[in-house]
Formats: sequence, structure tokens, C-alpha cells
Amino acid sequence: MPEDPLEYKYEADAVLERAAERLRRALQEAAAHLDPFPPFPGAFFSYGIEIEAPGAADPDLGCVVLAPDGELYELRMGQELPLLDLEMADPVALRKEELKPLELHPRDYVIYAYHAIAKVTELLLEQRAQKRL
Repeated sequence: MPEDPLEYKYEADAVLERAAERLRRALQEAAAHLDPFPPFPGAFFSYGIEIEAPGAADPDLGCVVLAPDGELYELRMGQELPLLDLEMADPVALRKEELKPLELHPRDYVIYAYHAIAKVTELLLEQRAQKRL
């Protein structure tokens, strides 16, 4: 047994951090191969793939998406309501879509990144099959 039992925790944290960084690079590389990168369903301006990650769900975290840059974001959509006459306003111009960068603990990032890589792999296989047709 080591002198300091916390060494086990330090080692586990270091392993998680290395895994998260390696998954980040793999995810960026995989996302770069999606051509075209899919638009987010229902969004006017945002491209992204929704990532569901059972086991890493944070109740305060909204819709997690993988963006074309291979990073994970929280997608926030809504309307900006001006003080002007709403009948005159263009609904597209009022649309607000924001990608907020996520800062996840490495253990949560590993879970989200794994599910994201699985989804990107599925989409890449679909794109390959379509190109063969």
C-alpha cells in the first residue's frame, strides 16, 4: 500500500484526464469527416448532433450537442422579443440560438464523448452507404 492512500485517487484522476483528452481529439477528427455536417432539427442557424449520455445527465444541463468543430455544447434556443409591434417582426429574425461551451468533469466528458463518437460513426457509415448508391 502506498504511503498516502490518496495516490490511488490521483492516479484514477490522471487516467480519466488522459482518456478525456484522447476522446476529445478522436471526436474532433471524426466530426471533421462528416460532410455535410447535419443541421440541428428545428434550428434555423445551428448545426449540431444531439448527444444523449445516460449516466452523465446533469439535471441543470439542457440539450447537449456536438458541433462541427468536434466540441460539445449546450444548445439554447428561444425568441428575442422586441418591444416593437410583434405583428411586424420577422419570426426568423427574432430567433435566438446559442451554443454555450460545456465545461464537464473528465468522468462526464468521457461518457458524453463516447456516445458522441458512436453517433458520428453511425452517421459516417450512413454517408458512406449513400455515396455508394
